[in-house]
Amino acid sequence: MPRPPRDSIPGVAKGDAASDVAPTRTNAAGGASPAAPGADGRHSALAAPGPRAADLVADAVRAGILSGELAPGTPLREEELSATHGVSRHTARTALTRLAAERLVTAEPYRGVRVSLLDDDALIALQQLRCALETEAVRIARDRGIHPADVDDALEALAAAEASEEWPATLAAHARVHLALVDAAGSPRIAQEYRRLDSEMHLLLTHVRPAYAPGALTAEHRAYVAEAWADPERAVRAHLEHSTRAIIDGRYRD
Repeated sequence: MPRPPRDSIPGVAKGDAASDVAPTRTNAAGGASPAAPGADGRHSALAAPGPRAADLVADAVRAGILSGELAPGTPLREEELSATHGVSRHTARTALTRLAAERLVTAEPYRGVRVSLLDDDALIALQQLRCALETEAVRIARDRGIHPADVDDALEALAAAEASEEWPATLAAHARVHLALVDAAGSPRIAQEYRRLDSEMHLLLTHVRPAYAPGALTAEHRAYVAEAWADPERAVRAHLEHSTRAIIDGRYRD
C-alpha cells in the first residue's frame, strides 16, 4: 500500500502527542490544509490549539485517497498506519472510523478496511441523495432572495482549471460551484451532510474522467446555476441525472 511520508504529518510523535502539531484549516473543497507557516518558515504550535493525532492521520489518508495515490480497493491496515505515522493502533483505528463515516473507506468482515469503490447502484443512490439536499438548499436560497456569494468566483475557477487541463484542479473547482449553491441556504445541517457526499463524489471522479470538450463543464455549470434559480427541482434533477450518465459512460469507456 502506498504510504504518505511520515514527515507529511508534522508534530506527530510516538505516544500520540496531541500538542506541538501544526494546526489545520478548511480549504475551498472542504478538506483540511496545513496552517500557514510563520515568518521563520516553520509551523507554529502556539498559533492555535493542535488537532488530535487521529485527525492528522485521517487528513493524511484522506489526501492520499482523494489524490488517487490510494486507489479504490486498497487495504488500509491499522498496524501499517501506526508504524507509518508513529501513533498507536487505537489512534489509527479512530482515524479509519472517521474516514468510514465519510464513506471514503469501507470495513468488511474478514477483509478489513479498504478504500471505497462505488458501483453503479451506489453512484445512483449517492446522486439521488445529493439531488434531495441540493434541491432544498437552492429552493431555500431562492425563496429568501439570496444569491450565492461565491458562485461566480467558483465558476471562474472552474474555467481556469479546465483551461489548465488539470483534472484534480477541475474537480476541486467543480466542488466549489456546488458547495456555493448549497451554502447559500445558510443551513449548517444541509451543508454538513452535503460535504460528506461530496467526498464520495470526489473519490469517484478522481478515477473517472467523463468526456468533456474543453470548456464544456464550465458552460454546463453556468447554465445550471441560471436554471436552478428558475426551477430548482427540475434543474437539479436534470443536471445530476446528466452527470450520472456521463460518469457511468466514462467508467466503461475504453
